[in-house]
Amino acid sequence: MMSTAQVLALAGVILLGSMTPGPDFVIVVRNSAVSGRRAGIASAAGVAVGVFVWSLVTAVGIAGLLAASAVAYTVVKLVGAAYLGYLGVRALLAARRGDYALDAEVGPRRHGLRVAFRQGLLNNLLNPKAAVFFIALVPQFLPADPSALSTLELSLVCTAVNLSWFVTLAVAIGALRHVFTRQRVRRAIDAAMGTLMVALGLRIAVQSS
Repeated sequence: MMSTAQVLALAGVILLGSMTPGPDFVIVVRNSAVSGRRAGIASAAGVAVGVFVWSLVTAVGIAGLLAASAVAYTVVKLVGAAYLGYLGVRALLAARRGDYALDAEVGPRRHGLRVAFRQGLLNNLLNPKAAVFFIALVPQFLPADPSALSTLELSLVCTAVNLSWFVTLAVAIGALRHVFTRQRVRRAIDAAMGTLMVALGLRIAVQSS
């Protein structure tokens, strides 16, 4: 079992990592702004499940295999970059069309909470930098011969902190949806977030491990 001091230290590191603007941040902010609080929370849940998977597979050593294999790392990196770029291009096309009348009427149901969840999940799982982050972090909080309970405990702490931050972010952004859903504002958001997602995808693609 982790001590209280270890839990607090781990929670602090995970919170700082979660708050750092990156692909997960962009997905949650965009979905909260253009599709509402529930879509943002769905994306936050997807990201949190991804964090749980990464922390768990790191604790049992699987993530280390990904980081050690140049081919596997590159494949995951390029697929993740392509997915982020795809989402960015979709946002840019939406900004160009600017036809949001139907979206405004049906809200997050049309966007689909499952779609928002899937975007958050895939966005996190297809980011190999997450593997590197957890490989550097997890061993510092596990004993030399970790039990299944300590591994699960660590994964749950990581997940809970990440989920808490992104749900808070989704609720805060979603509360202003009446502003963000104005056509001019939403086109600006889609253009900005789309450009940012494409830029992040390109950055991930060209970065070395």
